[in-house]
Amino acid sequence: MWWWCSSAKGRSNLERFLLGFTPKPPSFSLPLQQGKNEIEYFRLGDLWDCYDELSAYGFGSHVDLNNGETVMQYFVPYLSAIQIHTNKPAVMSRNQNEVVESESSECWSDSESEKLLSRSVSNDSNRTWDDFSEDSVYDPDGMLWLRDRLGYIDFKYIERDAPYKRVPLTVKINELAEKYPALMTLRSVDMSPTSWMAVAWYPIYHIPTCKNEKDLKTGFLTYHTLSSSFQDNVVIGNQEETKCCEESVMNKRIPLPPFGLATYKMQGDIWGKTGFDQDRLVYLQSAADSWLKQLNVDHHDFNFFINSSL
Repeated sequence: MWWWCSSAKGRSNLERFLLGFTPKPPSFSLPLQQGKNEIEYFRLGDLWDCYDELSAYGFGSHVDLNNGETVMQYFVPYLSAIQIHTNKPAVMSRNQNEVVESESSECWSDSESEKLLSRSVSNDSNRTWDDFSEDSVYDPDGMLWLRDRLGYIDFKYIERDAPYKRVPLTVKINELAEKYPALMTLRSVDMSPTSWMAVAWYPIYHIPTCKNEKDLKTGFLTYHTLSSSFQDNVVIGNQEETKCCEESVMNKRIPLPPFGLATYKMQGDIWGKTGFDQDRLVYLQSAADSWLKQLNVDHHDFNFFINSSL
């Protein structure tokens, strides 16, 4: 990938972060058919396994500070959104009327919650979490267009709860799988190119502790494709370091690097020290924005991250 151009020793803070959390579920191959190329795929259940340890203990990434010191910054992953499109209507439901569409309906607008949000998430923002919930717009005509052009929405979940009310990614996936078991069994080849997920990474602590490092409070929102259509980069062996899968368990894996990114409370230059990093951040944010607009998705976390950074 173009944003992983540095050698391991010379990688920037942003490169280490992007590389470190990129999941690499084990790869499987469909039986070869005459006249067709081999197709690699992964199972959603294996993808979620990549987040088990990170959800329980956090993901640690080395961060070089401006004073020459290095700290280990820990983040917890949360499921921000997921959409699964298939070529057939509601393939895992009994009928089309049972397509699972799950969104948090909690308004989160009482004064006590706003105070908690101000302390824990948005100290520097004039807008509160519920402001963005009220901005949401549903466009039924857009949904019909998507079905005709991009397949059927088989499952949809968009998180709207405040960060302090959320549970780590694997816990949320297990909750959703009780209503939609296909979250554990679907393969990437079963999904259309418009299937995707977004993961919110919120900082929890850093070792050793230090004061007045505002960028150690930065949160990230990463976007990943779930379809085999965009996965042509199978990795053999342990060519790249990663925290998201057990290297000894597999020799053939499919990396799912982020195709889009948004940041929250990025106030210094720790994550964008080089012009290359700055260009990378702009590119990935633009890609995420373009993706959401093309799919006519109102992503609550993306709106909050972007507007809080203005």
